[in-house]
Amino acid sequence: MTKIIYQLEDGGVAVVHPTGEVTIDTLVETVVPDGADYAIVEDSVIPADKTFRNAWRKDGSIVVENLEVAKEIAHGKRRLAREKEFKPHDELIMKQIPGADTDAAEALRATIRTKYATMQTSIGAATTTAEIKTALEAG
Repeated sequence: MTKIIYQLEDGGVAVVHPTGEVTIDTLVETVVPDGADYAIVEDSVIPADKTFRNAWRKDGSIVVENLEVAKEIAHGKRRLAREKEFKPHDELIMKQIPGADTDAAEALRATIRTKYATMQTSIGAATTTAEIKTALEAG
């Protein structure tokens, strides 16, 4: 199916899905900002996987994923996941609850740190967005 893609000012890509109610040229005139670099394309040039949607960039008449931006997105997801895993152990250690096994909590925190350090290294070494996604899923 035909789509309209155009570069956004913030670097991302807008994808317009025509409904068929108006011609594609009319849609371009009404939706695409004046002066924006746009192309009328088929679905096949737009990534099917939207994991790194905010890393999409228009490159001529195709959409590509910017690897460095995808890594930034992945690191953000990694940090959030790590924080979520740390939370119950951080609370136990912070509250110093009598009878609570803070040594076990600290050992679990060390395991979590290692897991996410490995993930961070894998994301940093990735050469494709598929490798970044694999690194995130390994966690």
